[in-house]
Amino acid sequence: MAGKSVPHFHNEPGVPAISVGAKEFMCIGALPPFDHPHVFLDMGADNEIICQYCSTLYRYQPSLGAGAADPAECVWHDDSAKAA
Repeated sequence: MAGKSVPHFHNEPGVPAISVGAKEFMCIGALPPFDHPHVFLDMGADNEIICQYCSTLYRYQPSLGAGAADPAECVWHDDSAKAA
């Protein structure tokens, strides 16, 4: 199985905003099993976007890598895919 190419982020810590290094990504809300539907967000020409499910504010920070976030614990790593 191929790895996911679109970064996934969550707001389990409940921070007011998350800086991300990608303008296209998935928001999962909280960590499973309390996640919301995984939604694709595309900032387009903007540098901010709000998730319509959990109201998390995401801000684009080009100095971060494409799969990185600040705070770093907001990056979701699907460990179940590794176990399969």
